[in-house]
Amino acid sequence: MTNRIKELYYRYKDVLAYLIFGGLTTLVNLVVFYLTATLGGWNYQVANVLAWFLSVLFAYLTNRVWVFHSHFTTFRALTHEAVNFFTVRAATLVMDMAIMWIGVSLLQQNEMLTKLVDQVVVVLANYFFSKWFVFRKAKNAAKNE
Repeated sequence: MTNRIKELYYRYKDVLAYLIFGGLTTLVNLVVFYLTATLGGWNYQVANVLAWFLSVLFAYLTNRVWVFHSHFTTFRALTHEAVNFFTVRAATLVMDMAIMWIGVSLLQQNEMLTKLVDQVVVVLANYFFSKWFVFRKAKNAAKNE
């Protein structure tokens, strides 16, 4: 039984790490949004962009080390990876803002409830975009350096 658990762990450890750090990233996003939009009275889209930026910064730092195991040795390669990460995440920011606009402005739903639904979609999209476009290329580029 323990060998089977170890086998499953090693097989899915990157997915598990992504779920853990994705959950923490989502928590950063929700807390910043709540503090700025709900408690601070900021416009929900402005609060959303700030929450996005801080959570993406947190996600980049954790994902590159503990999820996708990126090990660049040059500043140029690291910069390229970071720019790719933020660029890909900008695509999901557009999704994020659209979902928030539809939920809050068009459907007149609660900001935090809409934000929770929004985060499920965004976390899934971010995983696949990171896996396919950012860290996959990063691993290939690191091999070529």
